[in-house]
Amino acid sequence: MNTVRTALALTLALVLSACASVPMAPLPDGLTEQPPADWAQRQSALMQFQYWRLTGKLAVHQPSDSGTAVINHWSQAADRYQLSLSSAFLGLGHTELSGMPGYIELTLSSGETYRSTDPQSLISKATGWELPIESLVWWIRGLPEPGSDYRLLFDDAGQLAAIRQQGWEIRYNRWQSFVQDMPALPALITARKDKKRVKLAVTSWQPLGNSQP
Repeated sequence: MNTVRTALALTLALVLSACASVPMAPLPDGLTEQPPADWAQRQSALMQFQYWRLTGKLAVHQPSDSGTAVINHWSQAADRYQLSLSSAFLGLGHTELSGMPGYIELTLSSGETYRSTDPQSLISKATGWELPIESLVWWIRGLPEPGSDYRLLFDDAGQLAAIRQQGWEIRYNRWQSFVQDMPALPALITARKDKKRVKLAVTSWQPLGNSQP
């Protein structure tokens, strides 16, 4: 189970959750809650971008563990996801994570597979953390998860700079035009909560057809 704990922590740390309330901390210098004039149009385009694949790297820094992993691919087909990770961190090796709302499946490099119809419960038992995996598909595109309180912060150029939601501040450090006829997509994200920090660097985004990951 320690291996499962490590795999889930490394895979899903970006979406650690504490509570649904949004802290009313002062705004960082240079940021505003006033969205740019084209925000609704950009938001609509990103929400419709539901079939995609990305590659990149993940770095996790927490009081108990730190490590990095290569995201071989993260494929998304609407609410169905499949992640393939490789890392030498604590013997993680090659790990596959797949699922949808209400179901999660984790396959380790040893071939062991863990399944649950209650993703929150499985992740909580394995890591001791609450991990709302459904949030990740939204945050990675630069969108707040619907149905939960949030604050959006924009920089002086009108680009989304941060989302504050579920006890986390997700900072968008860099955006890039990966996909033709789409708004810029996140290329570098840093998520912070207390002493936890997760950095995700995206090297490629690709649109997929309307099919399974």
